[in-house]
Amino acid sequence: MAEKGKLIKIQETNVSSATAVVSLTGIDTTYSVYVCRVSEVAPDATDKNLYMRVTKSGSPDSTSNYDSSIYALRSDTTFSTAQFTNGQHWKTSNYASSTGTGQTMQGLFYLFNFPLADYSYITNETTSVTGGNLLIGGQGGGVHTVQSASDGISFHFSSDNIASGNFVLYGLKRD
Repeated sequence: MAEKGKLIKIQETNVSSATAVVSLTGIDTTYSVYVCRVSEVAPDATDKNLYMRVTKSGSPDSTSNYDSSIYALRSDTTFSTAQFTNGQHWKTSNYASSTGTGQTMQGLFYLFNFPLADYSYITNETTSVTGGNLLIGGQGGGVHTVQSASDGISFHFSSDNIASGNFVLYGLKRD
């Protein structure tokens, strides 16, 4: 029996060679909240943005039904904000991940309502070291504006492949 407040690992994927998409599935009605942790994520060629999509029957949904907002905390200047509506994915950060040594992205994503026939919501907290060793922290949220169950989450870069990273999906045991 799982303890209250405990994260229960559902699926983990380690990327060590170029791959276009990482999908984590296994979301069902067992838990009402799921958590996805990403670490050491980097693109394979140039500085790119990491994007997320819900999965339906294990496949990423690329329809134009993603709305989100991001608050970026920067080490070189004041904060910035960005809003996106009717996109084909959620942006995980307002700035690109980089390919230099130690220039990776880390993040936590909380997934709400995914197994329900309702809107799927996310909140996110990320940190990235970009080209020029600029540190960017981000907080935000998003909604998939389709009332249908989602069974997972997928990640891809705006172009190029995912060169490295660790992706873990957990169920949050709350009762």
